[in-house]
Amino acid sequence: MTISCKVIPNAKQNKIAVLSDGCFKTYLTVPAVEGKANKALIKILADCFDVAKGKIQIMRGERGRNKIVRVQK
Repeated sequence: MTISCKVIPNAKQNKIAVLSDGCFKTYLTVPAVEGKANKALIKILADCFDVAKGKIQIMRGERGRNKIVRVQK
């Protein structure tokens, strides 16, 4: 399954919201420095979809806020 995510780093709490267009808006408490936000995104999506972290891959947007993520079941 492929999903689109908009990442908001430096938020007050870790949270996932699903927008009306099916996009996931993820709030992360970590800063977007040295890949910390990407690692936190993978962890929170793994918890949300109940899969291992190795089953989640960022396909596009590794350095931006808008990302395309593949989740394998």
